[in-house]
Amino acid sequence: GKHASLREAYYANKHTIPGTRENTFEDQSESDPIIEDLERMFGVLREEMHITADRRGYVYGDIVIKDGEDEFNASKLGMGGWAVPGTVEHIEFPEINVDYVLVVETAAMADRLIEEKYPKKEKALIVATQGQASRGVRRLIHRLHYEEGLPIIIFTDGDPYGWYIYSTIKQGSINLAYLSEKLATPEAKFVGMTMDDIKKYGLENVTEKLKGIPPNKKGGPTGDYKRIIEEMNYPWFQNKEWQRQLKLALKWGVRIEQQALANKSLEFVARKYLPEKIANEELLP
Repeated sequence: GKHASLREAYYANKHTIPGTRENTFEDQSESDPIIEDLERMFGVLREEMHITADRRGYVYGDIVIKDGEDEFNASKLGMGGWAVPGTVEHIEFPEINVDYVLVVETAAMADRLIEEKYPKKEKALIVATQGQASRGVRRLIHRLHYEEGLPIIIFTDGDPYGWYIYSTIKQGSINLAYLSEKLATPEAKFVGMTMDDIKKYGLENVTEKLKGIPPNKKGGPTGDYKRIIEEMNYPWFQNKEWQRQLKLALKWGVRIEQQALANKSLEFVARKYLPEKIANEELLP
């Protein structure tokens, strides 16, 4: 059957109710919650009802993807890899030659790893989220883990936004909690960036200051500080490893970006940082 975007679903169902001057909807903000209600009532994803989500993110690595009539290897489509569609329910994986999935926040970092041939050398599948992971990307990660048995390792900036990307992939977003069993991957692990990386790799000179007012100052906490304190209360961050990282971020008042590793050398992230941390299982739960 045909697929429709949320916007198309809104227009397709917008009309004047016969015998009245009332429209079914005046605004898309009225139709979107109905789709969410249907997801809740029937326990299905909107993608399974042929309503497509936004497209964002791409995949690169030695796996064969079957998308309808098309079949291709995601390491042979050029540097840009395979763009993840809004709906991944119909995607099949006839052949998988990778050991794990590395989920990367920024396209720039994913491109760096691809250029350094990291996917080939480390037998990794790179999934670039390009910011907050779309529903299609989260569903794809979920399927690769639960259907194909691939471990999921997540690599974001060391800041409250990056840690929120991790928590959304791991546990689902707060406003879509009812869909977590289909979108979330609780077994995912976090490789970095961490506050410990700053000291361990001598990155003190390439940190950025947190935005906002700290909790111990008048008017605080705001901005990044407020976000970190909220994250400290998430159930999945209630372990000593994460509490330590979040407390250090508050104490030092800094954030560290993935690309700060280029301060060591361009290839440092692909040759040393990721391979060593993953081999030694220096991962946060």
